[in-house]
Amino acid sequence: MRAATRFAPSPTGPLHLGHAYSAILAHDMAQALGGRFLLRIEDIDRGRSKPEWEAAIYDDLAWLGLTWETPVLRQSDRHAAYAAALDDLWARGLLYPCTCTRRDIEMALGAPQEGVPLAEGPDGPVYPGTCRPEGDAPRAGIPRPTDRHLRVNMARATQGGVATAFTETGPAHQEMILTGAGDYCFGIGDIVLARKDFGTSYHLSVVLDDAAQGITHVSRGEDLFEATRIHVLLQRLLGLPTPIYHHHRLIRDEKGKRLAKRDDARALAKYRAEGATPADIRRTVGLA
Repeated sequence: MRAATRFAPSPTGPLHLGHAYSAILAHDMAQALGGRFLLRIEDIDRGRSKPEWEAAIYDDLAWLGLTWETPVLRQSDRHAAYAAALDDLWARGLLYPCTCTRRDIEMALGAPQEGVPLAEGPDGPVYPGTCRPEGDAPRAGIPRPTDRHLRVNMARATQGGVATAFTETGPAHQEMILTGAGDYCFGIGDIVLARKDFGTSYHLSVVLDDAAQGITHVSRGEDLFEATRIHVLLQRLLGLPTPIYHHHRLIRDEKGKRLAKRDDARALAKYRAEGATPADIRRTVGLA
């Protein structure tokens, strides 16, 4: 298979220097591999996604000198694929509905054993299992609920002591990363795989979309390194290939804080308006 990388922004605000770094790195990686560079618009959050921000993404990336294959994949066109995967996992008894609010979870975790810190996973505190069913929940003839969050039953998903592995080439972890069943159950927990307001989740959509686009090398920020363990397990459960991962450093401000879309002062549009060139941006983020 020909190598393929991707850049997958959300159209919820302006692209900043951190986005530029990530996009250029993925684009340059594809060129070095003699492969394809793809673009994906992650717009499952329809309340925050705006057409004007999507248009601005294309303008900024083109100004940087990046080119990508078309058509561009948009998550808002992929709900049928997400639903099919959820139906499969539901029928296999790997999901269960959850009605817990954030406050419910905080209260359930509010009195840990003395001297025992709360376990933190990629999605925050490890879910205490309040809504987790006991034993094997019957699925025959029961449709998948869409009015509640759906969580992965991690004990069932890793039944038999299943472990996962992926190759990491980023600067902080250049090795094969292994994750055992115990790490999934106690260090990650029953993560939400479908949100009632979105019909999917980042974890599910990114796994299905990478497979649909034939992505062989995922380049993204180091803040998503731990979440990759979730993604590799989902790939195994859904029979999907596992790409090579490269988690790069984050672009931070002068105080060491990670850039966010609210940091409009570092928006690419402002650099452009002030006369910066694409070469200036490359130098600023350390890619020149």
